[in-house]
Amino acid sequence: MHFAVVVLLVEFGGLRPLVANPCGWLVAVGESFAGHHRLTFADNGVPIGRSARRFLVISAAGFAVNELAYAALIARGALGYRLGLGAVLVGVAALTYWASRSWAFMRTDR
Repeated sequence: MHFAVVVLLVEFGGLRPLVANPCGWLVAVGESFAGHHRLTFADNGVPIGRSARRFLVISAAGFAVNELAYAALIARGALGYRLGLGAVLVGVAALTYWASRSWAFMRTDR
């Protein structure tokens, strides 16, 4: 979802990639939490309020890494904005999944 929003805003909205990127994150963060809560970590039994707060912290930190890495790739000009965003999103998604599994959705009674 994040990728699609950025591409649409750049191609049809005339925004620069680094301006469109936060918009993509804002759209995707809720969808990502819902998917993790309902599917990926559904059997963990963690209270939704606690996991939502923790996931937001993880997602915001991940977005900061995303934006910095994306800005560096764009500044170097080695990759187009789409390929650069795709590479950054894959890396950040792996880190976000690990942090979510290890903290946001982790049961404390295990």
